[in-house]
Amino acid sequence: MNVKGVILGTAGHIDHGKSSLVKALTGTDPDRLKEEKERGITIDLGFASISYPDGLNVGVVDVPGHEKLIKNMLAGAGGIDIVLMVIAADEGIMPQSREHLAICELLKIKAGIIAITKADLVDDEWLQLVAGEVGDFVKGTFLENAEIIPVSAKTGFNREALKEKIREICGAIKPKMINGLFRLPIDRVFTLKGFGTVVTGTALSGTIALDAPVEILPSMVSSKVRGLQSHGKSVDKAYAGQRIGINLQGVNKESLKRGDVVVPPNRFVPAKAPDVKLEMLAYAPLVKSRSIVHFYSGTSETIARVILYDRDVIKAGESCFCQLRLDEPVVVLSGDRYIIRRFSPLETIGGGEILDPHPGRRKRKEGTDDLIILEKGSLKDKIEVKVKNAKFNGCAVPEIEGWIQGEIPEIKSAVEQLVKEGKLIRAQDMLLHGDSFNAFKEAVKSILTRFHKDNPLRPGMPKEELKAKMPLPASRFSDLISLVGDIATEKDVLRLKDFKVTLSRIDEGMKGRIIDVLNKDGFQPPLKPEIAQKLSVNEKEINDLLKLLAKEGAVVRINDSMYISKEQYDKMIGRLRDFYSEKKEMTVAEFRDILGTSRKYALPLLEYLDSNKITLRVGDIRKFVLK
Repeated sequence: MNVKGVILGTAGHIDHGKSSLVKALTGTDPDRLKEEKERGITIDLGFASISYPDGLNVGVVDVPGHEKLIKNMLAGAGGIDIVLMVIAADEGIMPQSREHLAICELLKIKAGIIAITKADLVDDEWLQLVAGEVGDFVKGTFLENAEIIPVSAKTGFNREALKEKIREICGAIKPKMINGLFRLPIDRVFTLKGFGTVVTGTALSGTIALDAPVEILPSMVSSKVRGLQSHGKSVDKAYAGQRIGINLQGVNKESLKRGDVVVPPNRFVPAKAPDVKLEMLAYAPLVKSRSIVHFYSGTSETIARVILYDRDVIKAGESCFCQLRLDEPVVVLSGDRYIIRRFSPLETIGGGEILDPHPGRRKRKEGTDDLIILEKGSLKDKIEVKVKNAKFNGCAVPEIEGWIQGEIPEIKSAVEQLVKEGKLIRAQDMLLHGDSFNAFKEAVKSILTRFHKDNPLRPGMPKEELKAKMPLPASRFSDLISLVGDIATEKDVLRLKDFKVTLSRIDEGMKGRIIDVLNKDGFQPPLKPEIAQKLSVNEKEINDLLKLLAKEGAVVRINDSMYISKEQYDKMIGRLRDFYSEKKEMTVAEFRDILGTSRKYALPLLEYLDSNKITLRVGDIRKFVLK
């Protein structure tokens, strides 16, 4: 047996003997509520288990059959591997038999057995008639080839044969994803004296261990696993496919509810408007776009508005892509199944597959090619679509793991293949689609080309200025720009690698004139606006030429407005050396007198010397630190 756990769920009309049959198979009465025992019907989910000598444990979820309690049935159906369809021999097929079968079909349950209960109440001929009717009833469904076993919970007739058939089917069940992220939709919340709050459910994927930190979504509660039980026994670790009880540390019962999901912290984001494939049942009424329905997935239930993408109305038996805008957030992954029921009167009308729990904005009449891939593509195809739809935002691998059903090693392997093929680009811990990266690269090159054309004298564009022009998170910019091979970075300036500042003869002559102007007044140099005015040139051009001269070492930038020529700078350093050869300290007044300038120019020059560690300010005096 290669499965850790198998879940069998009952289905069928009210009073067809589901709970009695479960008790006969397991020895456990699944009707746990006082009202259930008094009325003789299952009102809420009941739980039991069948243990086999070879160590196999089959968890049994007994669901209510009454039409008013279908929502409770749905809460138990999400984790079922095998359905035990129960039809009473004395009544045959009834309305909830049909609705339960339709729900199991929509949930894509793969395996099942049909039990004709109360066989002790009818003769063999009648049993054969009912079996023929049941065979016709399940034709064309997943139960078409299922074994039909007459059984009596009262006399024990065929009880062991049914148990053996269940064990046989378990051997062919595809195991749930033990290596996926842990997910346990909560179907019961209660308190135990001396233990505190306990939640139960069927683990859909992953494993959970004692002391593991957990998050309960969408209630946004953080906790820790204080205790674990599976099949009535305390365990240190529990697995996907098992019925599990979790004793949570420091959580009030009132803060949790059925529909919440126990998951590892910081891995899942509840969905509010998933894109889905909708399949309508053959007998369903038509549904218009923007209609209100009841939505069920896992153990959660909420109201949803149906937004049809390529039509205004969907009719019985049809299918299409749509978005379900939910009143309350739910925890669902791409690949999960869901059910919708009519708002009023309550009846199951359709269901399908969650394709994208967190889609981007899409207009109703836009193409749905990405949804076709999410419906029919491979795991690798779906991951590529996810990253592509994220555009410049990109995706981290943990985000993908919390978005789609899948074993973690398989998801990582698919990502690595996509990176190797060049379809995805890795930027630190983020993944960007190749198309998005190429668009980013072309946008950067276009902006820089235009910048160089408009600013031929500037060495490049400030990084922050370019970053502000790009439609992506600022934190992602540096990671991506480093991957663009045609870009050169010098400090905080970016340029195209093949760009060089080229000066016209006029510009070359202007450089000499600027240096002449700076030298003329010694240590009282004109500021940038004054240079522009003296040379009758616009200030932007003077600014670019000064930066170029500073890069070439012909001038020294004191601050944004003030430059001095290299010749004057060397003179200043020479006079400082002479002064400090005789004295250890210098006042502002002494510095002013050394240069023969005014306080207006002396102070910015001293600030430059201090910031470049040529002088050291101590109170009101300066010491010489340049070696």
